[in-house]
Amino acid sequence: MPLTDVLERLYARRRFGIRPGVDRVVKLLGRLGNPEKQFRTVHVVGTNGKGSTAAFLSSILLHAGHSVAQFSSPHLVRFTERFRINGEEYSAEKLAGSLDVVLKAAPEEATFFEITTALAALVFSEERVGLVVMEAGMGGRSDATAAFEGEMTLITPIALDHTGYLGATLESIAREKAAIIEPGSVVISARQSAAALLAIEEQCRAGNSGLKTLGKDFSAGWNPDGTLDYYGMSRTLTQLTPGMTGRYQSTNAAVALAAAEVLAAGGMNMAPSAFKEGIASASWPGRMELVPGTPPLLLDGAHNPAGAAALAEALEDYSYSRLLMVTGVCDDKDIDRIYAPLLPLVDAVYTVTPAVDRALKAEDLSDFFTKKGVASQPCGSVVAGICKARSQASGGDLILVCGSLFVVGEVKAWLENVNYSGIRG
Repeated sequence: MPLTDVLERLYARRRFGIRPGVDRVVKLLGRLGNPEKQFRTVHVVGTNGKGSTAAFLSSILLHAGHSVAQFSSPHLVRFTERFRINGEEYSAEKLAGSLDVVLKAAPEEATFFEITTALAALVFSEERVGLVVMEAGMGGRSDATAAFEGEMTLITPIALDHTGYLGATLESIAREKAAIIEPGSVVISARQSAAALLAIEEQCRAGNSGLKTLGKDFSAGWNPDGTLDYYGMSRTLTQLTPGMTGRYQSTNAAVALAAAEVLAAGGMNMAPSAFKEGIASASWPGRMELVPGTPPLLLDGAHNPAGAAALAEALEDYSYSRLLMVTGVCDDKDIDRIYAPLLPLVDAVYTVTPAVDRALKAEDLSDFFTKKGVASQPCGSVVAGICKARSQASGGDLILVCGSLFVVGEVKAWLENVNYSGIRG
């Protein structure tokens, strides 16, 4: 059966919205025979950099000869992007059959993300994957992915986001995310604020989990030639060339390398070359993704203040005459703080309305920029914004597309000439 037909039944589950808790997905996994117990799991939680960190680790493991899967959300263009096995998207035809099985077993009140998470477990078990790198959704303790017993947890930088669900402070958000840590397991953390680190340390002490932190137990730094040096717990790797650009990728690469070190120390076969080759071959769409052209497009999914600050820093490595920004956001975002790092850099703004629920109208976003003293034009659709920016661009300009992964997804679908359906979750 076509995947599109089965997806309509899954998308209907979005009526249940976001419901924290693991009871429903645990029930569903039980009905499926607990497929999540058939492979090893590494959890990836945090606010920014989860996808890139998971991609780096998956690539290292793949180059070491292991069968590895990666689960992520949301997708940019295709639902199949959420399920990658040995670096490849899972077949739409095969996914359709598995999704049908999961939907038939799902409790009536199971949500979109819970069913998608259970689907990942079923697919990865059926394909006999050895290890799964499991990216959490918003949270940790109450995230559907917490139903998978993780032998290791990677924690990327934690920042304020989804405060309506996770809490209004960094400490409360970190406490929620860190609660996914299994007692006695290993935790690899990026640099964190003092409040977030305290919450992580308390969770590790309570569960007797070993914590390794960037800057204390391992580190990484850029060289003048753009290569990266990594100083780990048992090895040093120099002149690495990450496959993903952006200064912030040093953090994501370092956390992944530290995780690979721990897995190797635990008995996983890991050839020395796998570390360097895995970092060089890693890719993740929609994150500092440069699309050649005149002018070129730079796609980045930054959608919260910390992500925008990282994007602004990364732009220092690009040369351009003017920076033209095509942007749109969801209406639950803190636009003042998201755009603050970018406003001093842009010369013109083209606002758009993402094709997703709860999108902020292009006209309202344009008014925000106008009040900030930045030239802005409301363009309606994402494609209309790109076309308007291109029509007003000059030689040497750069068009930045940012504000939401859904905006980036629309652009990628347009470039690939395929249909787009924005799905939050």
